[in-house]
Amino acid sequence: MATMMDHERDGAQAPDEAMVRATGVRKSFGGTEVLKGIDLHVRPGEVSCLLGPSGSGKSTFLRCINHLETIDGGRLHVDGHLVGYRQRGDKLHELKASEVAARRREIGMVFQRFNLFPHLTALQNITHAPCLVRRVRKEQARAEAEVLLERVGLGGRGGAYPAQLSGGQQQRVAIARALAMKPRLMLFDEPTSALDPELVGEVLDVMKDLARDGMTMVVVTHEMGFAREVADSVWFMDDGIVVEHGEPAQVLGSPVHERTKAFLSKVL
Repeated sequence: MATMMDHERDGAQAPDEAMVRATGVRKSFGGTEVLKGIDLHVRPGEVSCLLGPSGSGKSTFLRCINHLETIDGGRLHVDGHLVGYRQRGDKLHELKASEVAARRREIGMVFQRFNLFPHLTALQNITHAPCLVRRVRKEQARAEAEVLLERVGLGGRGGAYPAQLSGGQQQRVAIARALAMKPRLMLFDEPTSALDPELVGEVLDVMKDLARDGMTMVVVTHEMGFAREVADSVWFMDDGIVVEHGEPAQVLGSPVHERTKAFLSKVL
C-alpha cells in the first residue's frame, strides 16, 4: 500500500495548482520496478507530451493517472484529489470501486486500439456511457453525440458500425466517446500508433483542435511534429524515470541529457 509522509488532505486544489501532479510515483510488476519515482506536473489547459523508448514506463504512468493501475509509492493527484486513495494519517487507503469510478468520469482516455463496441453504431458507442453512467436522457445524449461527431469530422456517420469505418475514423469516434463524458482531463496513449500513416493526420487534427479549445491533455506519443507544434511541455522518460523535461523547443531542439540526444537522433 502506498504511504504519504505529509498530511496533505484530499481536498480541492488551489486555483494555481496543477491538474496532474505526480510526486515520487513508483510502480512494480512482480519484481520489476517500472516507475522509479516519477515527478511530473501538468497545469490546467496545458498539453504535455510523454516521450521515450518502448518500455520506459510512459503508458504505465498514464494508466496510473486514472487508476487503471495502482501505484506502489509516492502520491498522484488529479484536480487536487488523490487518485484512487483517501489519506488517513500518514497512509493511503484505496477507495471503493464505486468511488474510483465516480472520479474516473472526470478523465477521458483514448487507447492505442480503439476499443469500440463492434455491435454498436458510432452514435451508440458515444451515447452508451453518458446514458448508463451519467443518466443522461437518450434524446439529449444523442443530440450531444451528433455534435461531437461533427466536431471530429464524422457528421452523418453516426449510423456506421466500427467495421465500416477506417482506423482513423474509429479513433475519432473513440475521442468523441471520451469527450461525451465531459472530462476535465484527456489522456492519450499513443493514439496514432495503430493507424496507417495516411490516417495519422486526421486524428492529430482533432487533438490539435482540442488543444486550441483549452483541454488539458497528457499524450504519450512518438509523433515529434505534434509534440513540437502543440505541446506546452515535453517529458522524456527512460527506464522508469523522467530524464529531461521542458518546453518542446528546448527538449527537442537543444536537449541536455545524453540519453535524450541519443533517442532523438533516431526519431527526428
